[in-house]
Amino acid sequence: AVVMGGYLLASQLHFSGPLAVVVAGLLVGNTAESSMSETTMLYVDKFWELVDLLMNAVLFVLIGLEILVLTFDKQYIIAGLLAIVIVLISRYVSLAIPIAFLRRKLEFTRGTTRIMTWGGLRGGISIALALSLASNMNRDLLLPVTYMVVVFSIVVQGLTLEKVVRKLK
Repeated sequence: AVVMGGYLLASQLHFSGPLAVVVAGLLVGNTAESSMSETTMLYVDKFWELVDLLMNAVLFVLIGLEILVLTFDKQYIIAGLLAIVIVLISRYVSLAIPIAFLRRKLEFTRGTTRIMTWGGLRGGISIALALSLASNMNRDLLLPVTYMVVVFSIVVQGLTLEKVVRKLK
């Protein structure tokens, strides 16, 4: 009732329906703890963890199926490798600047910037955004490049993150 009524009311008032529903969900979610028993909260949390797991599984199956129809030309591979380097450098710089300013007030362990750079894994949202591009927006180039960045991130960075952390400790 809150979702349907909130969406309808927001639409009538010329506000964003989805945002109204999100706000309503946040309000109800913050008060739900007092209205649910601990057992109910445990079941609700387990349910949403299961939904999250299933949705991620579906997402990555669809991503895997999409890779079968992509064309990887030589120029796309070169662009993908260049994009991987640019993404890593950009992430490093975007982390190094705030950490440099915050070092005066906060204590960071040695190698924080490098660990956070290498641990900045990208995935489903990047590919979903690339898949949503229209064909006149260089989709044929951006999609394989995005796939390369994401696959590198998940496979190479994900599998070597522990080694990087150990090395920097």
